[in-house]
Amino acid sequence: MKLLENSSFEAINYQLCIETGDSNIIGRIESYSCKMAGDDKHMFKQFCQDGQPHVLEALSPPQTSAVSPSKLSKSGEDAESPLSDKCCRKTLFYLIATLNESFRPDYDFSTAKSHEFSREPSLNWVVNAVNSSLFSAVGEEFNNLKPELWNALDQEIYLQECDIYSYNPDLDSDPFGEDGSLWSFNYFFYNKKLKRIVFFTCRSVSFMSGCGRDSLGNELDMELEDEMDDETDNFEEDSFHQAVCV
Repeated sequence: MKLLENSSFEAINYQLCIETGDSNIIGRIESYSCKMAGDDKHMFKQFCQDGQPHVLEALSPPQTSAVSPSKLSKSGEDAESPLSDKCCRKTLFYLIATLNESFRPDYDFSTAKSHEFSREPSLNWVVNAVNSSLFSAVGEEFNNLKPELWNALDQEIYLQECDIYSYNPDLDSDPFGEDGSLWSFNYFFYNKKLKRIVFFTCRSVSFMSGCGRDSLGNELDMELEDEMDDETDNFEEDSFHQAVCV
């Protein structure tokens, strides 16, 4: 999985680090290519030792809905199973590899199981869930960001063509399971034609835990460090060109 540069996402990610009255919102959106190379190929071969790529794996019902996607269109015995939604192991690998790349080196999701993932019922369902969470946390300020956020996502991944998955781990596996965590979501927008996944992760951390302000500070420090590195590279490049010209 390769992280793809997207200046719109970078600008939005800065706006998704927000201090509210009693909590801290930390979110980011990242785009990944599903084309495998190097370590990914090696991991995929190991992953396939437990089952072939085309084998279907059972997923959990989505938390944003009381009805699983397959139950919306099916009836009978298949619809009665609480794990009636499925995806092939290759797709599951992409989801796990995206988590590994996004949270590297702090977390390793290589042992994540299919039941920790869900397929979401529809794009509208996810949009409403995200908007509701962020509006409840941030208020009217989110209304200014909302059109920019969803437009940037649509331009990168063509939302209407995506299958949407979520990661809903148990407390031991949850990277956002720290003290003071109020809520979190992890959505994958997978466009099979583009061979690309956009990962949208966000969490709210209470200041009462003592972790909220530290988390926001770390996120902003990382943003500033990236900007300073870019400025340094540009300065060195300009200096080099000036020296050559002299």
